Amino acid sequence: MKIVLAQTRLKTADFNYNFKSIKDKINDDCDLIVFPCADIEDMGGKDLILDEDCRKAQIKFYDDTASLQSKPALLIGDILVRNGEVEVSNDGYFEICGKKVFVSDTYIEDVECDLYVLAKNRYFAMNTYKDFVESIEPDCDFIYVNAVGMADENIYAGGSFVKNSKKELVLQAPVCEECVSGVDFHKSVDFNDEPMEEQVLKVTTFALREYCENTGFKKVVLGLSGGIDSALTAALAVKALGAENVLGILMPSMFSSEGSITDSLKLAENLGINTIKEPITPLFDAFMKDRERLHDLAEENLQARLRALILMFYSNRENRLLLSTGNKSESAMGFGTLYGDLAGGLNLICDLTKTNVYKLSNYLNRDKEIIPQAIIDKAPSAELHPGQKDQDRLPEYAVLDDIIEMYIEQNKSVEEIYVKYDKSIVDKTIKTIYRMQFKRHQGCLGVRLTERSFCNGVNLPVVQKFI
Repeated sequence: MKIVLAQTRLKTADFNYNFKSIKDKINDDCDLIVFPCADIEDMGGKDLILDEDCRKAQIKFYDDTASLQSKPALLIGDILVRNGEVEVSNDGYFEICGKKVFVSDTYIEDVECDLYVLAKNRYFAMNTYKDFVESIEPDCDFIYVNAVGMADENIYAGGSFVKNSKKELVLQAPVCEECVSGVDFHKSVDFNDEPMEEQVLKVTTFALREYCENTGFKKVVLGLSGGIDSALTAALAVKALGAENVLGILMPSMFSSEGSITDSLKLAENLGINTIKEPITPLFDAFMKDRERLHDLAEENLQARLRALILMFYSNRENRLLLSTGNKSESAMGFGTLYGDLAGGLNLICDLTKTNVYKLSNYLNRDKEIIPQAIIDKAPSAELHPGQKDQDRLPEYAVLDDIIEMYIEQNKSVEEIYVKYDKSIVDKTIKTIYRMQFKRHQGCLGVRLTERSFCNGVNLPVVQKFI
């Protein structure tokens, strides 16, 4: 049986697009083409599965595909299309070209078949792909097929692969790219262990392009503070959409250092993006004119909210998507202002700890300086009062991020974390994570990059007394 693996780009509930995407990949020079799952539920349709018209459109999608009368059989997830008919198996087995084919959305050992097809759209999560590939040790020929697509925060990043009955890897599809390849079960290949930073780079830029294409945005805007988070976000946006579609707004205050301006302008020069300077000091002074100056949190948050007003003005006026720039460390600690720097339509780095933000930034700079070294080297600061540094209110990021990863991403107990870090720091960090859940409930959509992201996978109660 001659088989083709078609790692296909699919869109949630866009049945016309999905039909054309599959139609364009049909090649008569084979017996079977294996496509990813295309059901509305498998593509992250959520409650669209309850919409009767949507369900009818899905049925029509399969019927239209069957009407193509393609020479090869088409396996679309667990739906088989052949001879102008749509077939569904109750037990997962199909007979195709005299071969016993088993299709499932989970890997089950000791299944008797000639070909095992694992059809499950798997969201991208850092540092899990290689282990997933190595965990599959089939006794028969095996195909894993994954879509390329965006389901809100979840990114289906491809990475489909094929193994033979000797447990050898014979095909590995790329990350976030469509791929149509003939399958040769007799020719083994080496595993392409792509750097994690490269994978994250591909996933985040794909997510931004996909979000804009599906929502109608052509351009984006973001605030440039002179800090690492906005610098990385700007660099990702340029890589995804092109410099001509990215606008940076500089909004200095009376507390902004000279470096926050010069570093932002250098970044903009490196990226080739346009910038606008909108100082917030006149707005702040006008508001505080008849009010007592206490130099407190309310005044700090006012600065962040004035910046959000300016950013949303340009977003609305020029129909630009506003990119939020907070990272996972800040999100965990509530280190952001509601209706201020948390404002936005999409956040590309919300699931990267500060440590990983630096790793990805340095990776971007591996061949030439894109993010100015001064931005990477400077101590992180919100610059909301004189001499402010993040570490005035937070543990060192190396410690904080490790605690976050151990507790949130690795689901370790506090007792396990106590072995490594001081109990008071651990308890305060975890308590803050819970206390700041109310802010995360009001955050914008973000790109999930870990198994347990605040976007999805972590569901902490806002109202509770346990922690």
